[in-house]
Amino acid sequence: MSTHPAPLATPAAERNIPPHLIDEARQHVYQAAIRTPLVRLNHDGPAEIYLKLENLQPIGSFKIRGAWNAVRLLPEDQRRRGVWTVSAGNAAQGVALAARRAAVPAKILMIETAPQAKFDAVRRLGGEVVKASYDQCWQALGDRAHPAMDGAFIHPFEDDAFIAGNASAGLEIIEDLPDVDAIVAGFGGGGLSCGIAAALKACGHQAKVFAAEPETAAPLALSLAAGSAQKFPNWQASFVDGCGGKSVFPRMWALAQHLLAGSIVATLEQTRQAMRLVAERNHVIAEGAGACAVAAGLTGQCGPGKIVCVVSGGNIDLAKFAELVTRD
Repeated sequence: MSTHPAPLATPAAERNIPPHLIDEARQHVYQAAIRTPLVRLNHDGPAEIYLKLENLQPIGSFKIRGAWNAVRLLPEDQRRRGVWTVSAGNAAQGVALAARRAAVPAKILMIETAPQAKFDAVRRLGGEVVKASYDQCWQALGDRAHPAMDGAFIHPFEDDAFIAGNASAGLEIIEDLPDVDAIVAGFGGGGLSCGIAAALKACGHQAKVFAAEPETAAPLALSLAAGSAQKFPNWQASFVDGCGGKSVFPRMWALAQHLLAGSIVATLEQTRQAMRLVAERNHVIAEGAGACAVAAGLTGQCGPGKIVCVVSGGNIDLAKFAELVTRD
C-alpha cells in the first residue's frame, strides 16, 4: 500500500439521513423487497455470530431495498423518462426490478468483468445492459453521467433515498435481535453499512456498525486512518466484486466518518473460507461481498457478544462458487 494516499475533497459538515425518510422507506420497501431472516451461524467462533440473509431477496441482494425506494420517490415526469444506474450487478438487478414494477424502462452501465449470472439476471428483469470498464463505471458514478445513458439517474449508494431504503435492513436486525452488540456489512460505496448505522442512530440503539472490505480494495480503512476521504492506490479486481471500491466518495465520507465504528479488512483467503463455512454449516450461498462481512465478523475485531454479519448477496456464478468453496 502506498504511504502517500491521494486525498479527495471532503465536506466540512457531518451528513445524516433524516429519520423521517427512513420511517417512510420502511412503510413502502416491502412492495418490492422481503423481510429477510436472521439466523445463527452454526459455528463456534470468537463471538455469537448471526447471519442477516439478504441473499434471499427477490434479486438475491439487499439492493432492491434502496433501488425501489429511490425509483418510488422520483417525480412522475422523471420516472416516465426511464431510469439508469451503474453497477457490478446487484444494483443493476435492483433498479431493473424497481423499473419493471414502476412500468418504466431501465438501462444499466455494468462493469464488464461482472459474473455472467448478474448479466443474465438483469436481462431477465428487462434491463438494457451496456458494458464498460471498471474505471469508466467508477467515473460515471462520480460524474452522474455517461454518453450511453439517458433518463433519471439512480445512484446505487450515495443518495438519501437509496440509503434510507437500505436502512430498513437495520431496523429488522434490531427488532429480531434487540441486544445485538455489533453489525458488520460489506462496504463498496457505503450505502448498506451507512444505511444500517443511520437506522440504529435514529432509534437510539448503541450497537456498533463496522464496514468490511477486501484487502485488494479497502479505501475506507485508508480513509479512516488518514482522517479524510482517500483513493485506494493499489486496487485489484477479485471475486469480491460487490464491495471494495477505488475510493470513498466525499458525500459518503461525510456519513461514514461518524456513523461507522471502523473498517475490518479481510484477506481474500479469509473471505473464501467464510464462503465455504456458511455453505457447509448453514447451506447458504454467499457471494464475495456477503462472505467478506462474515470473514470480518470471524476475526474477532467486532468485539465480544452478539454480532450480525450481513450476507448482502448471493449472486455468483455457480461454477465459480464451486471452485472457490472446494479449493484446498
